[in-house]
Amino acid sequence: MSTETIVDTASENSDRTEQTPVLEVTDLTVTFRGMNNNPDVKAVRGVSYAVHRGEVLGIVGESGSGKSVSSMAAMGLLPDHAEITGSVRLHGEELLGKSDREMARKRGKVISMVFQDPLSGLTPVYTVGDQLAEAVLVHNPRGGKAHAHRRAVELLDLVGIPNAEDRYRSFPHEFSGGMRQRVMIAMAMANDPDVIICDEPTTALDVTIQAQILDLLRTAQRETGAAIVMITHDLGVVAGFVDRLLVMYAGRPVEIGSVDEIYYNSRMPYTMGLLGAVPRMDLEDQGALVPIKGTPPSLSALPPGCPFAPRCPIAEEECERAEPELLTIGSSQHGGEGHTEVEDTGVQRAACIRSGEIDANGWTAKDIYPVPEIPEAEIASVRREDLPEVLRVQDLIKHHPLMKGAIFKRRVGTVYAVDGLDFDIREGETLALVGESGCGKSSTLMEILGLEQPQRGSVEVMGKDVSKLTRTERFALRRDMQIVFQDPMSSLDPRMPVFDIIAEPLRTHKVPAQQVTERVYELIQLVGLNVEHATRFPAEFSGGQRQRIGIARALALEPKLLVLDEPVSALDVSIQAGVINLLEELQAKLGLAYLFVAHDLSVVRHIADRVAVMYLGKIVEVGDTKSIYTHPSHPYTQALLSAIPVPDPERERARTHIVLEGDLPSPANPPSGCSFRTRCQKFITLSESDQETCTGTEPAILPTNGGDQGSACHFAERQAGLV
Repeated sequence: MSTETIVDTASENSDRTEQTPVLEVTDLTVTFRGMNNNPDVKAVRGVSYAVHRGEVLGIVGESGSGKSVSSMAAMGLLPDHAEITGSVRLHGEELLGKSDREMARKRGKVISMVFQDPLSGLTPVYTVGDQLAEAVLVHNPRGGKAHAHRRAVELLDLVGIPNAEDRYRSFPHEFSGGMRQRVMIAMAMANDPDVIICDEPTTALDVTIQAQILDLLRTAQRETGAAIVMITHDLGVVAGFVDRLLVMYAGRPVEIGSVDEIYYNSRMPYTMGLLGAVPRMDLEDQGALVPIKGTPPSLSALPPGCPFAPRCPIAEEECERAEPELLTIGSSQHGGEGHTEVEDTGVQRAACIRSGEIDANGWTAKDIYPVPEIPEAEIASVRREDLPEVLRVQDLIKHHPLMKGAIFKRRVGTVYAVDGLDFDIREGETLALVGESGCGKSSTLMEILGLEQPQRGSVEVMGKDVSKLTRTERFALRRDMQIVFQDPMSSLDPRMPVFDIIAEPLRTHKVPAQQVTERVYELIQLVGLNVEHATRFPAEFSGGQRQRIGIARALALEPKLLVLDEPVSALDVSIQAGVINLLEELQAKLGLAYLFVAHDLSVVRHIADRVAVMYLGKIVEVGDTKSIYTHPSHPYTQALLSAIPVPDPERERARTHIVLEGDLPSPANPPSGCSFRTRCQKFITLSESDQETCTGTEPAILPTNGGDQGSACHFAERQAGLV
């Protein structure tokens, strides 16, 4: 770990006024030259924005739109072969063209960055405390190591790391993902910078940890007064956090304005599509989501004219002639090859020749995009009690021995992965299992899909107890239960064409060749792909198309139950909408039952009929979706729902968030009594005798509304208005 002293000889505090932008980017372009006769990649094309002190600018767009590259260019972190033009000014000082040594004087002191993956941003062989102390010492050597140590401990405490003095000596791998991200934020705050760039800081985190991180970023802004650039694809996160929003597509801005203008009066079809594609947890009946068909263009082979035209439902011939400039809403729109510089006037601008027409007619996303009509399932009018069961789980247990020793192993404990689950799923119904990472969702799926006798309890599929099945019966039963995995790329064989991937389960179950061919082409069309796709390989498809291939394979044997393991979490919101619509259509047409595992409760609200909330291997609340979302009774459910950002700026700013303290306890050492009590926001308000009840007695699930909803809390209380 380098301890080289970096002293910024420039006067960092000269001529800083509220009117002068802290960070000003003008007509920034980044091109990666092609190697071995490959074409150049124009990653960023004419990006301009300005951020003032105390302001938060959000940059959103699909993967590959140039969000991260533009910010890496501003930080001077791109490789040498990247060609960068334009201007990046920090307090009026030009950064482009500076040497790496000159930029090192700025990075961490005046401008800092919070990276998406904290584990790769921290050095694994040094303690987190030493890395924080180095960030302080390298810019303030006169303070000495003792001052750097004190400041590092202070920062760990400020970002909510418990026992900061002791955890100073911990290594990155000893921290959870959320704690590592907090360390990265502490490092970004270490020298009170004037600009903090956050590159997808909450993407890989649970919703409860995400709420903690956003709360910390607000703290960082208060403590340092910094301007923040928030890069994300989560339109819920930016709704209540940012002041202005910049929407990027194909390497350039296509709309910019205040967050309220963009959310309530967007005038660019791409932005309107993104907002319409977001599932809303605050809406009971949102209807079908707005799908944006197609994929972003290759940045090495951009189409002529507007790059969004091939995906835009209202594109005209003129859209294909020239790329539209980014102009103020209401001004005349004329295509042109140049890009209009974005002056920091606070006005809304859009790059669409039809923005004036959209404005005049008051069009919404559903006026522009063809939204599919989801047919109502035939069993929608049938009472749940009258529907046949497809899956019943009773008192399911999965405990793993915790071993120690390299040669002579001995058992030193038990990991309580799944600890007594009870639930059932009926025909045509969707049950969602939700909870933080490590709560036992995936372990539950593995126990069910294994069709083996569990350690304790029972699993019945289609009325058959799996522990009593013969090998032949177990093989036959697998036809009725299939799975769609989280990552479509890793679940599809890259060496097999689509036809063979979908045909594989049919051939395994000895379906005649003629029927296999007919069924494969039927499935390809059923999931919204073209028949010519059958000869292509997985690498030739987008993420959403690959997930459709995975769904087609899962449907090949006409199952009655689909297990969906985070099927849309790896997809952009625009692609996610199409997959969610497809799942709803298939369920209505085929009468499928879904066991849906997810951590995105906005998606769950949209697709699930019933919800089971898991915590440390147990279900702590279960019930129909409407009851759970409108009147949650368990404190953990209340915290989960309050932590989910709503893509509505006014509503999000008015909401009260419950920020849970700490991380999920180890399933190898769960707390006594109620396992949630160590993080429970209600526990600290109880009397001493009531706290003893929570500490000494494990709560059972009891009805909380006289109906289907039940909660495992001694002091359950249904609340309203959380969403």
